[in-house]
This record gives sequence, C-alpha cells and structure tokens, in this order.
Amino acid sequence: MHTGDLSPLARRWRAVWEVGERIAVIDGASALHHRGLKGFTTEGIHVSIPHTATPHAVEGVVQHKVRRPSPRTAAPGALPVATPGPAAVRAAHWARSDREAALILVLPVQQRLVTGDQLLSATTSVQGRTRRKFIRTIAADIALGAQALGELDFARICRRHALPEPDRQVVRQGPRGRIYLDVRWACGLVVEIDGAGHRWGLAVSEDNLRRNSGTLSGDLVLQIDTVGLRLFEATFMEQVVAAHRLLMGEGQHADDSSARIPSPEGRGAVGGATQ
Repeated sequence: MHTGDLSPLARRWRAVWEVGERIAVIDGASALHHRGLKGFTTEGIHVSIPHTATPHAVEGVVQHKVRRPSPRTAAPGALPVATPGPAAVRAAHWARSDREAALILVLPVQQRLVTGDQLLSATTSVQGRTRRKFIRTIAADIALGAQALGELDFARICRRHALPEPDRQVVRQGPRGRIYLDVRWACGLVVEIDGAGHRWGLAVSEDNLRRNSGTLSGDLVLQIDTVGLRLFEATFMEQVVAAHRLLMGEGQHADDSSARIPSPEGRGAVGGATQ
C-alpha cells in the first residue's frame, strides 16, 4: 500500500479516475504542467468535462464544464491530456485576471510547448465565456509580434495620451547597414515595440544593435513589449509622455511614473469558472 505523497503524474491519474475516465481530460494549466511548463503554479488539478456531465466533487480537482472537448492525446492507456494550444487558451479563460491570462498564453510559447500560430489557431476552436477579445488580441500579439500592433493602433494610443503622432519606421544607417526604428519623434525620443519573438534567437542581438545605434546618435530609447502595452498601457504611456516632455524642454521629469510600475501579483489556484 502506498502511503506517501503522490507524484504529479499520480495526482493527475487520480483526478481522471475519480472524476471519470470516460469524461475527464487533464486540461488548462495542468495539461501544460504535464508537458513541462515552468513558471506558473496553480492549486489543484484542472480537468475539463462535457457540459452535460454531473460528476461529484473531488478534493484537489477543479472541474470545468465545456461544450466542445479539447483535442487530446489518444494513445491507448495514455493519460488523457489536452493538446498545448487549446489547453493554454482554456487556462487563459479560467484565469483569475487578465495578467494571469496573458502569462499563461506567453509562457508555453516561450518554452516551446506550442507555436504562436498554433496558439492563435486555438482561439478559434476554444470558445470560452470570459475575455474572448482579450485572449484573441494577446494570442495575435504573441504569434505576430510587433506586426500585431499596427501603426494606426499606436497612433491612436498616442492621441489618447495627448501626444503628437510620431514618425514610424524611421530609417537610420548603422554599422551593419540600414536600421529601422519603430517609432521616433523629432525631439529625439524613440520607442521600440517588441513582440514575443524579440526574446528568441538572434532577435535579441539585432534589437540591441538597433537600440545602441539610436543611443549613440543621441536619441532617448524606450522599450515597450506588445503584451505589456495591452496590460499596462497607462503606465507605459506615462513614461513616454514624461520622456517627450523632458526632451521638449517642458520640465516634466519621469520622477513618479516608474513608482507606479504594477507589482507582480501572486499566482494560485485558478477559479472553477465554467466554459
């Protein structure tokens, strides 16, 4: 008889057996954990079940009723686990906040559990009840990078914060050839807008070269990631406005904008909202 703590795999099998082998699928963040996700924690094992099922409550298991079952591993005898794309989208629907939803969408792509295109495709097949538009927007930001934030979108954001429209895709000559700056004002303020792909491979080096070139030419370079702009637009744009005023000689220093940087919030059990 086993009397010690169950392993993560054993806990997942227990969740399936006690909820019902024919109806339960390890889903959401728990499915991603099964495939090796790091940096995101939840309490309990999350399973999806058909919306017509009436199972009994199981301690340590969060059950989510869904109308359309997630694609799953189908090997005989294998643990029924949702595939990463749909699992990430479901986890985002089940998250407690937009910040937590964005995190559970970004991490699986960064950790190579799913591609950005697969994640974006899953937003059309998984129809949750919460934050549908937000999830589609973040998935597009992750899959398409800075391209997802169009030039008109950023111009609209600038107007919303009483900033003049900047020049976009300004061409500079760098030591390795032409360099394209995402956004630049005539006063010398540059904003580089990074997508999720900017953290991978040689993109980091290319970004650093572009940013350093701008700094050496006398520009003040601010960096904003697309997902961060969706979540913390007010805080990021406070910094942009402060920098613009400073360079325009209006005497506005970025003295308190950095003090309002959102603090990380704890990550615990995702609520059992139905889908």
